[in-house]
Amino acid sequence: MTSQDLYRIRDFVPDFDAIAAEFAERSRRLAETAEVLADIRYGARDREVLDIILPPRLRAGAPLHVFVHGGYWRSGEKENYHLVAAPVLAAGGVAAIVEYDLMPGQRLQVLVDQVRRSVLWLEKHAGDFGADARRLTVSGHSAGAHLASFLAATGLEETASPPLPSIRGLLLVSGIYDLTGIPHSFLQDEAQMTAAEATAWSPLTSNQLACPQRIIAFGGDETPPFHKQATALCEKLSAENTASELLPVRGLNHMNVVLDLADPDGQLGRRVADMTSLS
Repeated sequence: MTSQDLYRIRDFVPDFDAIAAEFAERSRRLAETAEVLADIRYGARDREVLDIILPPRLRAGAPLHVFVHGGYWRSGEKENYHLVAAPVLAAGGVAAIVEYDLMPGQRLQVLVDQVRRSVLWLEKHAGDFGADARRLTVSGHSAGAHLASFLAATGLEETASPPLPSIRGLLLVSGIYDLTGIPHSFLQDEAQMTAAEATAWSPLTSNQLACPQRIIAFGGDETPPFHKQATALCEKLSAENTASELLPVRGLNHMNVVLDLADPDGQLGRRVADMTSLS
C-alpha cells in the first residue's frame, strides 16, 4: 500500500457511513433546539454563505467561534456540521459554520480566499448578532483545518500580505499540512488538485504567522500522514519561535474525532469551550 492510499479514510474507518450519518442527525437535532441564522451571505458566489448559531441566553459581547468543515476540499455541507456548535453554546458563545466552494469546480486558492473572507466578514459584523469581534477563535477539521490554518499564514506565492482577521486561537484537527501527495492520491479525479497548487498551499512550506493560541490535534487511531504532518507543523512553528501545542487524542480516528470535538465533555470539545470562554 502506498502512502497516498493512507488518505482514503473510508478504508480505515469501518463505520465511516454510520458516523457521517450521525454528523447529520446530531446537527439536525441541534438546529431544532437552537436559534440558527441560516445562509447569511458573506460574498456573491452561491456557496459564499454561513450559518450563525446563537446560545440560549445570549449576552452582549459573547465570544465567537468559527468552524470550517472538511471533505477533502471536494465535498461537505455546513448544515451537517452544526453539531460542533454544542461546546460553543455551552460556553455561552456564538458559533458560526462557514461554507466555501468545492474542487474541482473552483481552484484551491479560491477556497483559501473564501474562508479568509468569511471570517473577516464575521469579524466586521460580530456586533450585529451580539458577539465581540475581539473574542474570535476558529477550529477546522481535515481539509477545513488546512484552510483555517491560512487565517494565520500566507501561501508560498503570496507576494503581498492578504487581509487576515485578528483571531485569538486556532484549533486545527486532523489537518493535511503537506499537500504534495494529494494530486496522486485517490483524490486525483475527485479534487483534481494540481502539483502547483499543492506546492503553493502546503502549510509546511508556507509562512506561518503569530497566533495567541494554536492547537494542532489529531486522533491517535488516524493513519500515519496525519500524525507525521501534525508533528512536523508543530516542529516548524517551534523552530520559528511561534507558539503551538501538539494534541494527540487517544482512541479516535479521522471521523469520530469530530464527535469528540462536538461533545462538551469530549477532550476536544472541552478545548473548544475553553478557547471560547477565555478568548
